[in-house]
Amino acid sequence: MEKKMLLPADILLPRKNPEKWAVIACDQYTSEPEYWEDVRKIAGDCPSAFNIILPEVWLSEDNSKAIEKINQTMRKYLDGGVFSEHKNTLVYIERTLGDGRVRKGIAGLIDLNDYSFEKGSGTLIRATEATVPERIPPRVEIRRDAPLEMPHVMLLIDDPEKTVIEPLGEKSKEFESLYDFTLMKNGGHIKGFSVSEKAAEQVQSALAALVENSGDKMLFAVGDGNHSLAAAKECYRLNPNERSRCALVEVVNIHDESLEFEPIYRTVTGIDPESVINGFIEFAGGEYTGEDAQKFTCVYGKNERSFSVRPSSKLAVGTLQSYLDRLTAENPTVSVDYIHGEGSVRAISASPDTAGFLFDGMKKDELFDAVKKDGALPRKTFSMGHADDKRFYLECRRL
Repeated sequence: MEKKMLLPADILLPRKNPEKWAVIACDQYTSEPEYWEDVRKIAGDCPSAFNIILPEVWLSEDNSKAIEKINQTMRKYLDGGVFSEHKNTLVYIERTLGDGRVRKGIAGLIDLNDYSFEKGSGTLIRATEATVPERIPPRVEIRRDAPLEMPHVMLLIDDPEKTVIEPLGEKSKEFESLYDFTLMKNGGHIKGFSVSEKAAEQVQSALAALVENSGDKMLFAVGDGNHSLAAAKECYRLNPNERSRCALVEVVNIHDESLEFEPIYRTVTGIDPESVINGFIEFAGGEYTGEDAQKFTCVYGKNERSFSVRPSSKLAVGTLQSYLDRLTAENPTVSVDYIHGEGSVRAISASPDTAGFLFDGMKKDELFDAVKKDGALPRKTFSMGHADDKRFYLECRRL
């Protein structure tokens, strides 16, 4: 029998109040505790995913009490009839974003034996950004003894002909409706459908064809949730069994019109801006104006300086990050931050001893080639859309 690339799961969904259940991924609004306090108020006393996640805004050195409470709440929900179960199911998802566009996806299980976060791996599923080892243990701690899994991981496929996901939209009227409601806090609207057995077979055939035509057998690139998937792999290594071997994810086509990549810029603090610029140019071998030159604009105070250098990575952010990694290793008082939006970079860089680097972001059709060429990309290379458009926790499964 041909190997299945995306496995159906026994999906658990809340029986009541899905609009209070579904909350945004825990790694969003990490500097805005007021966002999460508002989520707490909206959820109220109803069962909610908010009560079984640990938003990163509240991560601490010792999360043991919070995790213990989360696991107790998961068991309470499982024993208390909170969920309806949908056996052996792939879920077709239509997420209407804030701007009205609809992002289509499929939720199902991947085999963690097909995934590696090691740079340069030749696995079916590959990380898109460098994994930071110290970010994995807190997530392992949360997942290790949890009786439930909820995904915010999104995997991307490179399907320009739209053979896998998009045909499901034409058939969705024939599928069982699983949910249809408005997400909290500007999250848009979401619909979910149970994919029929015949349509699920067509999904598997289309995925297999993508692998066959990919050249190096890469099918999935991790779009969101790199470290959460790495934690799932580590939990499987620590406790190998059939349940820990799989992870629940949502798969999205990188060619979906609603999907936009936004650059994540860099700011550097604790050093003279001119010395940062000159150091980078020297590190890159001097200014360079060839056809393949990578262009940067550095803003500091009321100043702005543009220059270009020879690429050492396929992406401009990779060339810059190599320099910043060395700079911070040699200068412990220097810090780098990762900023969304040019306006925010300019505002932050108005402060003394601070410089912001602006550069062209990666186009989404460059992602698969970049991962194949360079392996995992520098961390914080790109963001998939606005914060409110990130995946919400909704579907669950037993671990």
